[in-house]
Amino acid sequence: MYAPQPPSKQPDQVDCLLRNAELRNELEPLFDESIGSVDVARMTTDSENDFLASMLAWERAPMLPIAEWFDPPLRLPESDTLGDDEVRRRLSETVRLLYSKHVVLDFTDHLSDRELYTLIARDILPSYEKKLETRTSYLHWDCANTSDDPEIWLQYYATDEEREMWADEMGSEPPELAEPPHRRRLPRAPM
Repeated sequence: MYAPQPPSKQPDQVDCLLRNAELRNELEPLFDESIGSVDVARMTTDSENDFLASMLAWERAPMLPIAEWFDPPLRLPESDTLGDDEVRRRLSETVRLLYSKHVVLDFTDHLSDRELYTLIARDILPSYEKKLETRTSYLHWDCANTSDDPEIWLQYYATDEEREMWADEMGSEPPELAEPPHRRRLPRAPM
């Protein structure tokens, strides 16, 4: 007796190969070393297609200020026009909205609520970034500016091992370790 097979959860190989050819064709004018770095011998065609589709989405995504990722665009009133409670309320709401667009704020505990609110309004919202419609990863915003000035990171966030490595590389002692003054529980996401 013949029993029908349940539908396969894996995509049809012919469809995968056709999609692969289509993606490679669309990426051809944008070809660079990252496309050539795909090791097809170690990847399924379906995985390769996911990778190529994400590259194509990245290439086609518009560069917009983060404020314009929202409809209507996210605008914040000047912090000096708000009382402390209003800053705290708006900051909480803004962090939640940013997270909904996969923007995560890292290293914020050294900043007061007003300072973080101002940083978001002044630096983050006007920043031009790729707006991906189907963002699967997160945009991490370094609120301590560790790449330009590691002092805050070293003082508040670096582990003992990281501080030791920095001291060895720089030939000087890091700033004294301190407890961040404004502990927060903000949404987190993998790097």
